[in-house]
Amino acid sequence: MTVPESSAPASLKIYFRLLSYVKPYIGIFMLSIVGFVIFASTQPMLAGILKYFVDGLSDPQAVLFPSVPYLRDLQLLQAVPLLIILIAAWQGLGSFLGNYFLAKVSLGLVHDLRVELFNKLLVLPNRYFDNHNSGHLISRITFNVTMVTGAATDAIKVVIREGLTVVFLFAYLLWMNWKLTLVMVAILPIIAIMVSTASKKFRKQSKKIQVAMGDVTHVASETIQGYRVVRSFGGESYEQRRFNNASQSNTDKQLRMTKTGALYTPLLQLVIYSAMAALMFLVLFLRGEASAGDLVAYITAAGLLPKPIRQLSEVSSTIQKGLAGAESIFEQLDEPAELDTGTVEKERVEGRLEVRNLSFTYPGTERQVLSDISFTAEPGQMIALVGRSGSGKSTLAGLIPRFYHHDQGQILLDGVEIEDYKLRNLRRHVAQVTQHVTLFNDTVANNIAYGDLAGAPREAIEAAAADAYAKDFVNQLPKGFDTDVGENGVLLSGGQRQRLAIARALLKNAPLLILDEATSALDTESERHIQAALDHVMQGRTTLVIAHRLSTIEKADMILVMDNGRLVERGTHAELLQANGHYARLHAMGLDRSEKVDIT
Repeated sequence: MTVPESSAPASLKIYFRLLSYVKPYIGIFMLSIVGFVIFASTQPMLAGILKYFVDGLSDPQAVLFPSVPYLRDLQLLQAVPLLIILIAAWQGLGSFLGNYFLAKVSLGLVHDLRVELFNKLLVLPNRYFDNHNSGHLISRITFNVTMVTGAATDAIKVVIREGLTVVFLFAYLLWMNWKLTLVMVAILPIIAIMVSTASKKFRKQSKKIQVAMGDVTHVASETIQGYRVVRSFGGESYEQRRFNNASQSNTDKQLRMTKTGALYTPLLQLVIYSAMAALMFLVLFLRGEASAGDLVAYITAAGLLPKPIRQLSEVSSTIQKGLAGAESIFEQLDEPAELDTGTVEKERVEGRLEVRNLSFTYPGTERQVLSDISFTAEPGQMIALVGRSGSGKSTLAGLIPRFYHHDQGQILLDGVEIEDYKLRNLRRHVAQVTQHVTLFNDTVANNIAYGDLAGAPREAIEAAAADAYAKDFVNQLPKGFDTDVGENGVLLSGGQRQRLAIARALLKNAPLLILDEATSALDTESERHIQAALDHVMQGRTTLVIAHRLSTIEKADMILVMDNGRLVERGTHAELLQANGHYARLHAMGLDRSEKVDIT
């Protein structure tokens, strides 16, 4: 995969946007900077104290501060050890303030970015999830955010602390001998070229690492979610190879980045220490009238420079990793949310559903999935959709709650185009149960009373469970309605999970009920009881049923037969059998056998 290099202005724009997340923590951030200033100021102090130590070797009784009251009697013998302790304490204070308060900023930044990313996922359109696998989305929230905070806080820590250290040391060196110090300045252009070259490599490699990390998360997530299929079909070896390849790819890319850093750092050190060698030669050659203490202090201060300069150069790697991560994060944050231009809000609708000349093509594709669909469902009516796989039944059901947007034809709810409803208001009027049930790792009661239904009275929850023929098995669970169902209801059977999903829809008490293969996972006994409950619940509700079991649809007020996105027949069960058309052929093939007629 080739990763395009971003221009410098784009990188700066990303970085400044990233730094904007530090604004809520500006107070403690400034406090951390004060700490790093204190820490950096101690570096030339430590070099300077050596001057007095070396001078004190020949005259330990010499007075350090002869013109300062109260200190004029303080000899080097006492002053040097005392000052070393004071400098160490001052440095410790700066280190604590800088590291602790910057950690608070860093952790706050991680939290804020993760929350914003997660909240964005909740409002992105369905099509975004169709085009992005869950592993990469999860990797952004976990791995990429960590990389980003390194650029926003850890890199700043190094830049401020080590940068100020370099500034203080250079100022001290200039004060002591400006001519010698200019020799060191001569190597700065070479360092700048090396940093710029390495930065580009780090950025490119970091992007590849993040993509590879998403692949690792994706494979692991798929295998964990589908572990029953893996074991049932002997997929262990295949999954082992798939995960090993993804992990090895990530390892190889990490190693390439480490190799770049491992080559870059010693080369930079060679340049710096070459300058140091030239400097030491000049110090020995041009020592002039400087005392031994002055020369030792100067060489010590110069010797302290390579470490912060090296760390400043290495921070480029951290920043480039962060910028690569920030780019992917901001791409997701900048994705437009679900389109919601509606203005109509209704407390309750009657449930009259009218579809007029509806055609639909999924964005980014050319094949028309629905073509000129028209029908009307009156309140209380049950409409059944049947047809072969790929005929467009589930697509039609997904357009009603606006999971996708139609631009050809109309879908009217109580005479109002569904696009004119506010999105949350529209979905409050629609309850949907699909073949693929989603349950959360929570109690039975909280799975039934989920989202807007949270806080529903226990009596209403139990009544909905009873109507969905779920109360009997729930009462047999260890803690009844307070039993945890495990991840996605793993502790329950398929039929039990389906009944809880139906109970959730019944508790919602919406005027429009969509059952997309809602009874497919149920045994005949359970389905018979649920069908009886649905007969009662559907009174006064418009119900759209997608099913392939004859027992589910034979009572429908109207059956719509779909084929290749078109409505080819409509009528009651008896009328359609008598017409001897598409429906009759589906019936003869075994309409009530799930393997014959799939949902789409």
